Amino acid sequence: MMSKIDVHHHVGPDFWLSLSGGTVDESRVFRDWSPARAIEELDEADVATAFVSSTVPGHRFADPNDAARLARQHNEYMVQLRADHPGRFGVFALLPMPYLDASLREIAYAYDELRVDGIGLFTSYGEAWLGDPRFDPVFEELNRRQAVVYTHPAANEACTHRQDWLGPAAIEYATDTTRTIAEYVFRGASQRFPNVRMIFSHAGGTMPYLAQRFIHRGDGAHKAVTPNGFLAEARKFYYDTAQVPSRGTMLALKTIIPDSNIVFGSDYPYRTCAWTAKMLIDDDVFDSAGLQAVFHDNAARLLLGGK
Repeated sequence: MMSKIDVHHHVGPDFWLSLSGGTVDESRVFRDWSPARAIEELDEADVATAFVSSTVPGHRFADPNDAARLARQHNEYMVQLRADHPGRFGVFALLPMPYLDASLREIAYAYDELRVDGIGLFTSYGEAWLGDPRFDPVFEELNRRQAVVYTHPAANEACTHRQDWLGPAAIEYATDTTRTIAEYVFRGASQRFPNVRMIFSHAGGTMPYLAQRFIHRGDGAHKAVTPNGFLAEARKFYYDTAQVPSRGTMLALKTIIPDSNIVFGSDYPYRTCAWTAKMLIDDDVFDSAGLQAVFHDNAARLLLGGK
């Protein structure tokens, strides 16, 4: 079996972590993070390449000028990390969303100057999810560039402070991913932007469990925007294994999404590459060909030109 490719792998540069406004567990999780330790983690789990991305910006992006400056600094940091360790890291550029003009400028800089591998977006900004027409200018440009877009969940402002003792990651993150998939499909974005290749975190959140409801809606109330049905659109996307490599979740995902569209993601340092890989192997959901596809081939085809 070839070495793995991890599409869900976070970095925590000092300039980012020193700013207030992040998630509640960020400082704890990244306490011992360093590029050297990240490479040790990759080696321990036989991961050849990790495509790195930012953690949730939280309130760091409250000011548009701060957002543009921090996105640029974060992207230049990740590209330098890639240059310092050839072949070990790829880059999903951070955009200063929801500020559209600044995001369009950063897309141009990220692709034309930094030569990034893709774009990292969060599933929602403010009270709007990806697929909302107000984000169309960004997706029009991403579509023109045939971008790979990795998405990470956030806690939408309309859905926060419901069970603060539990924290947003336990429920809201999976729900936010599901809401964005629904928004992106049923608002017609998946048809309007056919060249954008989306990766959804955490097996698509609760989408596999709710799929039959979406199938019914795609065959009924939203038939006009899903002429081929919901599943035809959902199967255009890629879904990673981060945080959810257990048998039940993978069986639910695999039931509606082909192995060819499932990619390995660890969510390091929130979880380890080795733990995720072991769960996928031990739970016996994928045969050897399926594991080869999930661990390497699907991401290689998507991000490395099949290498």
